[in-house]
Amino acid sequence: MPHKRPNPFDNEAFLGYLLLVPTVLVLSIFLAFPFIYGVVLSTTSTEVGDEVLGRFVALANYLFEMARDGVFRTAFVNTFSYTFYTTIVKFVLGLSMALLLNQVFPAQRFVRAALLLPWIIPSVLSTLAWRWMFDPTFSVINWVMNSGLHLPICHGSTTCVNWLGTPGTAMLAMMIVNIWRGTPFYGIAFLAGLQTIPTDLYEAARVDGATRWRQFLHITLPMLRPVLLVVILLSTILTFADFQLPWVLTRGAPYNSTQLLATWAYTIAIPGNQLSIGAAVSLFLFPVLTVVIGVVLLLLRRPE
Repeated sequence: MPHKRPNPFDNEAFLGYLLLVPTVLVLSIFLAFPFIYGVVLSTTSTEVGDEVLGRFVALANYLFEMARDGVFRTAFVNTFSYTFYTTIVKFVLGLSMALLLNQVFPAQRFVRAALLLPWIIPSVLSTLAWRWMFDPTFSVINWVMNSGLHLPICHGSTTCVNWLGTPGTAMLAMMIVNIWRGTPFYGIAFLAGLQTIPTDLYEAARVDGATRWRQFLHITLPMLRPVLLVVILLSTILTFADFQLPWVLTRGAPYNSTQLLATWAYTIAIPGNQLSIGAAVSLFLFPVLTVVIGVVLLLLRRPE
């Protein structure tokens, strides 16, 4: 009787590696190649329009940015501040939203769907709307604060707070838009986590005399830890590398006071014609973001 050749598809290990091939190819084409090319580009003197890579300059672009570029240092600090403060506020507001939406009330599904709108709307369109609302002449925010709340923020009929024209208020405005846009994502993700917590735990805690605050500390937060970890990590990555919102809203103005690493990298690379230096600035995001993610993992991981 002839020996039957084994079918390789019956081998689970072989089949597993085979199914990974499309994913590896996609990641290699759209992630690995651009990253490696960016690293190579950052070590040259390439400019916009060059048909070939410029001469090799090693780490000169990185050293120039760290030692001489004052805007880079401003963008570096701004990126940390922007990410840190918006992440904290989105976490608090998102968790509060989730706790409220987890209650039973009329039109519950409609409210949940409506609160997702800021996150669903394309970021460029929503940011353009916010840019109009922050306009010093036509600002609806200034109108509400001056006419509705009677706050003395306007002098005369046209001179009001220039939200995007003053360094302090411009960064605040940028954070407000980011928080408005990102909070629904936190809220819905936390709500999904809340609905996986068994109600028996709360009933047993109430029988034992636990207050709502103790139930929150000893049941809700520990059970939500995996969701908290994933949401905060994802939000930190997206906010740290945010480009669309700050570019559409301020483009780094006024006086580069709202520049982030992502916007400064683009400003140097495309309008500034220095592709290699722009690549070097953008690559500063990688090690810094790796450290930030590591710190968040250490702070939020489940105790052994």
